[in-house]
Amino acid sequence: MSDSIALRARLKACPPGLAGWKEFEDVCIETLTHLLVPPLAAPKIQPRSYSQIDRRDAIFANRNHEGPGHWPHLYKELGARMVLFEFKNYDTSEVGKDEVNQTRNYLTQPMGRLAVLCVNKKPNHAAHVKRNTIFSEEKKVILFLTPDELIEMIAIKERGDDPADLIMDLVELFYMQHE
Repeated sequence: MSDSIALRARLKACPPGLAGWKEFEDVCIETLTHLLVPPLAAPKIQPRSYSQIDRRDAIFANRNHEGPGHWPHLYKELGARMVLFEFKNYDTSEVGKDEVNQTRNYLTQPMGRLAVLCVNKKPNHAAHVKRNTIFSEEKKVILFLTPDELIEMIAIKERGDDPADLIMDLVELFYMQHE
């Protein structure tokens, strides 16, 4: 329980922008690890592609290929073998289509078609339009997850339920809103 309290406080206190980017990334990774490991594997932090060109923020391996639960379902539906998390802690800038497009480019075929952008504020309209286009063209799903939603996931876990319920809710909401 004390871990949950500390994570909540850190998520709420993280300063936006350059001053808090590292703390935002660190607390998001710690929170996601607390919430999702297991059933997901511990994250690989800042892994690079073989050419060293691409550096992803965090990747959680999904080794849940069969059985009940959200992660086997997402594995089958979206090929979510490696679940990508990118972190954007902006101050005056908006999270827009460029950030969504960058995330899309990181989703290679072996990784699968599910990524989560952890953002300290809701993305702009162009970001939402871009992720719809990406889904229409490539069937890749990019979710937006805020600190408030991470805090809700902590509450879900404390109730004894699966925090991935919120991830599945976001996927389903995306499907309902897609046009």
